[in-house]
Amino acid sequence: MVNETIGNTGDGSQVERDIERWGEVLGNPTPTRRLLEGPQLGGRIKERVSDFLVDEIPLYEPSGQGEHLYLRVQKTDMAHSELIELLKRHFKVPESAIGAAGMKDRIAVTGQTISIWLPGKEEPQRSIRDDRVRILWSSRHGNKLRRGHLKGNRFVIRIRGLDPLQAPQVWRGLKELERRGVPNYYGTQRFGYRRNTQRLGAMLLEEAYEELVEEILGTRGSWFPSHQQPQREAFSAGQLARSMEGWGKRDVVERVVLSKLIKGKSPSEAIMAVSSHTRTFWGSALQSAIFNHLLDARIREGTFDRILLGDVAFKHDSRKTFLVDRGTMGAEDQQARVDRMEISPSGPIIGEDCAEPSEEVAGQEQAVITASGLSDEALARAASKLIGARRPYRVDIKNLELDSGFDEHGPHIRIAFDLPRGAYATVVLREILGDSAVESA
Repeated sequence: MVNETIGNTGDGSQVERDIERWGEVLGNPTPTRRLLEGPQLGGRIKERVSDFLVDEIPLYEPSGQGEHLYLRVQKTDMAHSELIELLKRHFKVPESAIGAAGMKDRIAVTGQTISIWLPGKEEPQRSIRDDRVRILWSSRHGNKLRRGHLKGNRFVIRIRGLDPLQAPQVWRGLKELERRGVPNYYGTQRFGYRRNTQRLGAMLLEEAYEELVEEILGTRGSWFPSHQQPQREAFSAGQLARSMEGWGKRDVVERVVLSKLIKGKSPSEAIMAVSSHTRTFWGSALQSAIFNHLLDARIREGTFDRILLGDVAFKHDSRKTFLVDRGTMGAEDQQARVDRMEISPSGPIIGEDCAEPSEEVAGQEQAVITASGLSDEALARAASKLIGARRPYRVDIKNLELDSGFDEHGPHIRIAFDLPRGAYATVVLREILGDSAVESA
């Protein structure tokens, strides 16, 4: 990792500067390719919080008995980290007692199930003192909800700034994605409003704690909004108390790190005071950036929905994988299975127990991992500290709906669809509407 100062203007050239400084993988982690060849229609999403609805589809229902309290939570315009902090305070539990199957969008109305370990306690009050959160029901179950414990999510989205007469074009795009599969990119929200969480993950693996603190609080590093300039300049000048005055209650990470530094803690101690959930998210953002670059290459080369010799194929029904070697290719028509959406090629989520490809595919994956700039020591830590897996390069989109009309805010096109766990609605929208419609979502 390097420490040169770059401009923080946030204009259109920022991505180019980030790539020049950090390289392709860490410089720009967001998707750069589209599968659909039609024109980008434009439009706006998340113009209002109520325009973007997400409802989690559970993997199982609670049994009614057990040490874990299951809550169906509806939150409005609230980040996942804020929700966790609120539940910690309300139920007086540590973060480790709280489980969630996945993170939901901030600028949205979302419904999801949360588990809280409350053994032997009376049923707590369901009301929470925050108008942005409602508890819809509660029950008991025997295990903690873990990441991935969901079937998927149902999305209902109003698109503004688009002529309702363009609804047939939107529908054609959705049907093409239904036929070929949705590119399983990680959406822009994976990388934070500064588009830098993948760099935080890299710095964490490199144990570059001083640089990590500077990236979070200082003026050097990634782009930041202009209103943060005073507190960042104060930090870089060593005026820690003055810097603290500028951070708001939503700036949880900044305040945690700064409070530890004010108390005389070292940069490493300050970083480790950040919640384990957030630090894990940084690591997963790094994994996501590497995956996105590999998926870019598959779409560019026309192999997004083709099985290659050496691929690790992903079975959509069982979520298991197998190596496509010469024997496998000769035993069955694997491409026919791809066309039926039974299997798909997969990319690496680097970490422990990530299945390895072979042949030319192995070299392609290694080239992108090397391009991330991680040292051998950091890659060794990734292999032991990050949970590895294979992620399919495409996913099913199901239960399509579309209509158009007018409401008190003007014309809109409303679409609805189901995606499996881990897939992003903004990726679907980007395919049809283009980058401009989803870049700030």
